[in-house]
Amino acid sequence: MFDKVLVANRGEIAIRIMRACRDLEVKSVAVYSDADKASLYTNYADEKYPLGNPSPQQSYLNIEKIIDIAVDSKADAIHPGYGFLAENPEFGKECEKNGITLIGPSGDVINKMGDKITSKQIMKKAGVPVIEGTEKGVSDIDTATKIAEDIGYPVIVKASAGGGGIGMRTVYEEDELIRAIESTQSVAKTNFGDSTVFIEKYLEKPRHIEFQVLADEEGNVIHLADRECSIQRRHQKLLEEAPSPIMTDELREEMGESTVKAAEYIGYTSAGTIEYLYDNGNYYFLEMNTRVQVEHPITEMVTNVDIVKEQIKVASGKELSYSQNDITVKGHAIECRINAEDPFAEFAPNPGKITAYRSPGGPGIRLDSGVYANYTIPPFYDSMISKLITYGNNRNEAILRMKRALGEYIVLGVKTTIPFHKAIIRNPNFLSGDLNTHFIDDNKNKIYEEMEVVIEEDLEYVNRLKSTFMPAKKIAAISTAVGSYLNEAKKKQPK
Repeated sequence: MFDKVLVANRGEIAIRIMRACRDLEVKSVAVYSDADKASLYTNYADEKYPLGNPSPQQSYLNIEKIIDIAVDSKADAIHPGYGFLAENPEFGKECEKNGITLIGPSGDVINKMGDKITSKQIMKKAGVPVIEGTEKGVSDIDTATKIAEDIGYPVIVKASAGGGGIGMRTVYEEDELIRAIESTQSVAKTNFGDSTVFIEKYLEKPRHIEFQVLADEEGNVIHLADRECSIQRRHQKLLEEAPSPIMTDELREEMGESTVKAAEYIGYTSAGTIEYLYDNGNYYFLEMNTRVQVEHPITEMVTNVDIVKEQIKVASGKELSYSQNDITVKGHAIECRINAEDPFAEFAPNPGKITAYRSPGGPGIRLDSGVYANYTIPPFYDSMISKLITYGNNRNEAILRMKRALGEYIVLGVKTTIPFHKAIIRNPNFLSGDLNTHFIDDNKNKIYEEMEVVIEEDLEYVNRLKSTFMPAKKIAAISTAVGSYLNEAKKKQPK
């Protein structure tokens, strides 16, 4: 086992990794930018080292500086978390040069799976279902037009090196195709340094289902079942649950076998995720994420497997602690990503100082967070405040616990997605499990109408807090803030 692990990340995921290190009696090293000097994770670690300038390029993406700190601190491994350097094959090469283990798959695998065209070709060879589309990049408009005609509209134009939905364009007729290709090429070149694009058949309203995979250096590969991740905005997930409401034992076995087959075919090690689109009884490979994901806690809750701890153990040379027969899905878990964003302004980031903070608790509640009262959320990074997870013996119990937890959760000073999640969790289509990747758009009016109701309830709740530990001035300030937000919400209500 490692003696010391440097965590090349920040916020709640840094704390999550450090907790796993403590469970393994491994020391942890934090790195932090000037903007994160007062963050919780820097004081949770056994050691901490400054990165300086808060710009991501000069801090959390600065490979040379992070490697130097790892060497100076005598860390024998680095965990990249998710985002930043987590899927950067060059980072792995630099770690290897300096005798440091990167906790993750090989750079070669990251390269192959990071390219959407290459990964699709590989999955097809592995016998995993893929969506009909081009098998190589396209730039010639005549060729693109012929391909789109053969596939049949609508089609989607994607950046080969992209992620997070950046640059994607859906095309419903030939006249739109040229503009879509040019636009996606431009965005891809700017964001990823690679203008290669490809075309796929567009599924109108699929479900987004993913399977967690774990693999070790001995060739042992298992899956940890499914997650439903269909509730998204701009291809970014907002709420996830495990298992998927539509999953059957037969479908799980079939998709699980495809997942294991895919990981075995590419020689995968560590934790990873195969993402699928599911439509009309069929599933298709979408992409592979070669890292731990934001939504890993819900899989941990229903399988009782510590995914991050397994990652660290596998990277140290140990075999997986589980076989496939050990994995059972018990109960149901839901995760809400609580972000400092204004859902009434197209989810615009809303960084700033948290003036009041009270976290939820009680049976079946897990909160992975990196903030506290009077903490200032910096404007330089992802706006996530926390991941709120609830667990129940069944889906209904998990939903009821999420309602309770969201009702208890107070974060003021910045606008958050808490009212938005409260509205989703009450939505009839959500309650019935009628989900697809267009859920937000399809239910937009109902969600925003419900948000007015929940914000009014928040105001009542704050007024009831007068009998609690909070001083009168704080209560008045909170009441004013919530009331102001309600007035803003009514003005911004979509027509």
